[in-house]
Amino acid sequence: MASAKHGPRSKVDLLPKESVSGGLPADMPGSLYVRGTNGGIRVAPDAGFDVVFGRCEPDVHVCVGLDDPYVSRQHGFITYENARWVLCNLGNLPIRLPGGRLVLTGHRAPLPVAHTPLFIVAPRQEHLFETRIVMASHPATRVPQEADTRDPNGWPLSTVERLVLVCLGQRYLRPEPWPQPLTWAQVADELGRLRPADKWTAKRAAHIVTQTRKRLSAKVPGLLEEEIPPPLGNTLNHNLIMALLVSATIGPSDLRLLDEPAGPPPGTVDPIP
Repeated sequence: MASAKHGPRSKVDLLPKESVSGGLPADMPGSLYVRGTNGGIRVAPDAGFDVVFGRCEPDVHVCVGLDDPYVSRQHGFITYENARWVLCNLGNLPIRLPGGRLVLTGHRAPLPVAHTPLFIVAPRQEHLFETRIVMASHPATRVPQEADTRDPNGWPLSTVERLVLVCLGQRYLRPEPWPQPLTWAQVADELGRLRPADKWTAKRAAHIVTQTRKRLSAKVPGLLEEEIPPPLGNTLNHNLIMALLVSATIGPSDLRLLDEPAGPPPGTVDPIP
């Protein structure tokens, strides 16, 4: 293993065993912090230094998956190229990024300029290691700890859009393991029983959701057919539901719409499509 230099102004510093999610000192923009089982390392972007991680502590800079034989001795490395830090997987097991993306053996993925938890996905357990890349410095406004919590803005939905989308994504809201959107026939059947006077059909439900996807696609990626390689399956509806959940546009409290008689829920925006 390559030795790391010490000192506050060095290009490479060893780090103690603690989280990298916060509390970092002021540093050069683009500096990389990585921590695993027994500590970690800090590397400046101009150090010309690759950070190796894996199971075998003597042969890596960051130990991950100690004593788990499924984790490779040198499972991968993080390198600086083209003005960004890139994760490279050399091991047999995938590495999971936030959002569920898997970096498979032989694959590479740029890391965001943020705190990023990474997991080596082993058969018996997942092994966490963390990275953080320092942003460019800018004046920050501290929010008092006692200040009121802000609600996310979310995306505006009409009364009917909210009803259909909550029905479509109800498995995500309950929540169920491995949720998937309902089929159009299931949506039409449930809404038809809930509000028979509205004469719901699968075609009408699909049209409403399609129009919502198209309206939000200018700001939310992954909602148009041309963005997704075939076969599409449930991908477009899944991406739409996930975007609505992440933005807190819909939430578990909206499930009341599937139990209440017809009537607009609070906070909706019309006109109805």
